[in-house]
Amino acid sequence: MKILSVVGARPEFIQAMPVSRAIRADHQEILLHTGQHYDYRMSQTFFDELDIPVPDYNLGAGSDSQTRQVAEMMMRMEEVLLREKPDLVIVRGDTNSTLASALVTSKLNIPLAHIEAGERSFNRYMPEEINRLVTDRLADLHFCVSQAAKQNLVVEGINESVHWVGDVMLDALLYALPIARTRSDILKKLQIKPQHYGLATIHRAMNTDEPERLRKIMAAFNQVSETIILPVHPRTRKVLSNIPIHLEDHIQIIEPVGYFDMLTLEENARLIATDSGGVQREAYYMKVPCLTLRDESEWGATIETGWNKLVGADQKLILDSWFNFNSPTEHPPIYGDGTAAQRIAAIINSTAAQQFERKKVFKNQLSGQEGMVIK
Repeated sequence: MKILSVVGARPEFIQAMPVSRAIRADHQEILLHTGQHYDYRMSQTFFDELDIPVPDYNLGAGSDSQTRQVAEMMMRMEEVLLREKPDLVIVRGDTNSTLASALVTSKLNIPLAHIEAGERSFNRYMPEEINRLVTDRLADLHFCVSQAAKQNLVVEGINESVHWVGDVMLDALLYALPIARTRSDILKKLQIKPQHYGLATIHRAMNTDEPERLRKIMAAFNQVSETIILPVHPRTRKVLSNIPIHLEDHIQIIEPVGYFDMLTLEENARLIATDSGGVQREAYYMKVPCLTLRDESEWGATIETGWNKLVGADQKLILDSWFNFNSPTEHPPIYGDGTAAQRIAAIINSTAAQQFERKKVFKNQLSGQEGMVIK
């Protein structure tokens, strides 16, 4: 079977590694990079560190408004799909790359598998929530990280194609963390000691598109008498430069870091504050207290266990939680055991022929559209 896998942003690069290794044992995989993250430190460094195969295609979509970015990805991706005629396309998570893939494969009748299906924040003002909803409605296979995600899909009337597999990000972490411990020297470079700093990441549109929210978060950080390491996303850096606020010396803004350095920073932090879904889960897996700088989270199980707290942009709540977070004694395996990629590969192998028979007609349709490909 020819499988085309789509990646475009940091979480997708990480997820690609274990899944690629699992499916390449039995199938041909074509890796397509949309170019959504184009900064080396947010893109190529992950391929280098995780030994992910060099992408067969890089669409170079780059940064733009969400509508223009999705449209550009769709146009360029259509050319690739018409040329390659894959039997299955795999997408991940909730990025614009995921949405663009779902729309194009739907129009071309190409079977689609969605990893991290069914996760919901129930906030339709989040672009990522719309991406999830549309992708799940169009997908033919749904691979769920959590049982809650599986139930969300059932409530939405999607059940025959739903499979609980666990989190492939846990697969990747279990593989990469021992390597990170031997290779990363980020603590030495930053001159920080384990458990003597907080780690923060901010990139979501809800915090960067609303400067006042970001100002409140940074004002809270200013009042924390503890070193805070902030690897800054390019979008966040741009907004920070326009906010009328002085940052105290204990806030160390650094460039984006690679996967090994990020795992090292996460594992050794006393506490993590983030608006990233991936970092919330990584914090949980490494038993590091997490404050989520959002008003809701699709990773509700981490909150229910007590390892994650929603603090939004509330300065008082951020400060209270920063120094009064009591880590729970229990740490249940809420997102699987680190074998999600093998489960995904096994399901594809056992169900693909039956699941996708109804879409085999797409090859005939594509053969009649070859003239549409822009040479």
